[in-house]
Formats: sequence, C-alpha cells, structure tokens
Amino acid sequence: MASKKVVATEVSRQPVIAVLGHVDHGKSSLLDFIRKANVVDGEAGGITQRISAYEVQHKTTDGRTLPITFLDTPGHEAFQSMRERGVEIADIAILVISAEDGVKAQTLEAWKTIDARKLPYIVAINKIDKPGADIQKTKNSLVENGIYIEGYGGDVPCVEISAKTGQGIDFLLETLLLVTEMHELTANLETEATGYVLESFVDPKRGISATLIIKDGTLPTSGAIVCGTALSPIRIIEDFTGKPVRAPHAGQPIKVTGFDEVPASGSIFVSSSDKKIMESLQSETKANAIKEVLDPRIYRNAKVVVPVVIKADTLGTLDAVKRELKKRERDDVKIKIIGEGVGPISEGDIMLASSDEKAIVIGFAVKLESKARDQADRFKMTPQLFDIIYKLAEWFDTVVE
Repeated sequence: MASKKVVATEVSRQPVIAVLGHVDHGKSSLLDFIRKANVVDGEAGGITQRISAYEVQHKTTDGRTLPITFLDTPGHEAFQSMRERGVEIADIAILVISAEDGVKAQTLEAWKTIDARKLPYIVAINKIDKPGADIQKTKNSLVENGIYIEGYGGDVPCVEISAKTGQGIDFLLETLLLVTEMHELTANLETEATGYVLESFVDPKRGISATLIIKDGTLPTSGAIVCGTALSPIRIIEDFTGKPVRAPHAGQPIKVTGFDEVPASGSIFVSSSDKKIMESLQSETKANAIKEVLDPRIYRNAKVVVPVVIKADTLGTLDAVKRELKKRERDDVKIKIIGEGVGPISEGDIMLASSDEKAIVIGFAVKLESKARDQADRFKMTPQLFDIIYKLAEWFDTVVE
C-alpha cells in the first residue's frame, strides 16, 4: 500500500538579527542608517540602555523585497544579560567593531556570547570613514583574539562599513541574506505563535506591555498569550512603529499590551485562540511557582546592610541596575533589595522604604509620582533618579564608601 504524502507546511521565514559590539562602536548608528531614522540622539548619554527590535524591508539587488528583524543590544558592560538575551533569541548576529579602536573588552565579551551559543555571525568593521581608521590593524586584532575572519584563517564573513556615509551597508545586508539562505530558516505559519519576550515595561496610560519576537507560527486574531505566570488577551497588538497589526507571524517583533503582570524578559510565550486553555496554563504555572525567600544569615556578618528599593523603566534595565549594585557587595557590606519593580516610583515604594531609615530609593529612567514626592518629603527621603547606568554606579560607590 502506498504511503500518504505529507504536505510540507514549513516555509522560509524572515531572520532575526542581533547587533552586538563594544559601547560607542556604532551599533545604533548602523541600525539608524538601515532604518533611515535617528534614535541615537534620543538615547540618554548617547548610549543604548535597553534592547529594541526593528523590522526593515530590504530591496535586494535582484529586485525582491525581503523583511529582516533587527535587535539592537546595549554595549555597556552592565547590560550583559540583555546581550545574552538578544543572542538567545536571534538567528544570526552582527558583531560591530570600530576601525579606530579595534577589539575592545565588550567586543570580546559579545563574541564569547555569540560563540557559546554557536550562532552564525558576520563581523562589520565600522567607522572606516574616520581619519583614525586602520582596517588592517583592526583585522589583525580580530585574529589575535581568536576571531578568524575570511582571508585570515577562518570562514566568518567580514564587511567594511561606515554607518555615517552608508558605505558598504548594502553589501552587509546582501551578506546577511546569503548567511540566512545558507541556514535555511523555516517556520510553520499554520500553528499558533510561540516565541520569546524581548522586553517588558509598564506604560503609565495603557498598563503592562511587552515586546515579543515570534519564532514560529502565526498569532491568532483572538484568544490569549501566556508568558510564565503573565497572561494577556489578544487585543492590543502593534508592530514596532506602534501601528495595529493583525495575525503577525514568525520572525516579526510585536508589542502586546494588556498583561495582568509583568512577564519575565527572555521567557518563552505561547498563544492560543482558546483563552480558557491559556488561563488554565497560567493557573498551573502559578501553582508551580516558588517564591524566593532570602536567608537572613547572609546579612549576619555584614557590618553594613544597605536596604534598597529599585524602580526601572523595563525588566531588562532593572536587572542591569541590580547587577551593578550587587557588584559593589563585599563580605562586610551587603545590599538588601527590599522592593523592586517596573514603572514610576509610587507612594507604595516610599512607604516600603520608610520602614528603614537607611533605605535608599533608586529610579532608573523613571519619574517620581506626585503622591510619592509628597510622601518622600514627609519622611525626609530623597529618591535618587538616574538616566545613565555608569552615573548610578558612580553615585552608589560613594554611598557604599
């Protein structure tokens, strides 16, 4: 008897590309040129401090228009967990290196993150238009650090570009699509969407939102999405520009608003047109969740325990702030995070901190609500607000001392 022929439902999907590199080597400028928009000027301190997703339509040399999703990751060392998340979610990486500086600390760290995941990648030597550019020296520094590019003992494609003038960027995109074709990225668009939470945040007017990257399937037009213990109905779905989008599919970045709690960055999401199935999955996950209990003994030998309440604009930046503070711990100095969250500093945060006169309230890229300001004045507290991670770290060093 002849066997039934299985109809293939797998189709090619657009690639998800993580852009990594040392701080100020031009990752955001490269994406700006590709997107023909300028977001660099809007970044506090001129550095990327959050992870973002963009979708571009690239016109190929043979006249086709192909969509590509880019993830812009921060270069500062404090944001290592965001870079790891970007690499975890991506299909291919671009490692950006300045032709003026060559391989730097975060270049190596980014490369090690790419290498550990065995992610295919392209090296982009940027700033070739600068007077101090030395392409040969930069390529030598790559090889010296074990990054073997084409023509230098390896098979990693290397493209010379200028994010300022646009030189070499078309060739970079063509190389990117060639690597994409070699790795045959596919998805089954007939299944319900699954993927990753890139970042989550609280919109003061609309509630809890998250940026999701769909890796397989198509999002149903109704139903719900679950990420860990967080659930959102499929209602407010937007593309990266904020426009409503219907039935987005694998490879696309989307913003979903309406979660009942902040989903964990980097967590996997699933979707279904049947909301009840998602609600039961959420209940099951909640039942299995273990609340973290701090062991009081870890503070027993410390001469100084600094109680801290941290609020940040996204979970990713919250994680980065916590890492920066924890780096300052010693045997005799411990940091006790008594409260944390995403969104502006609220009256409740001040009330929480008021239980300990030594408590510090830190806000990163968030505002202080007016009621919280009144309470802070009443308790003679001064919440510290920062927009730049290294300024926060410098200030905290003086506190610890």
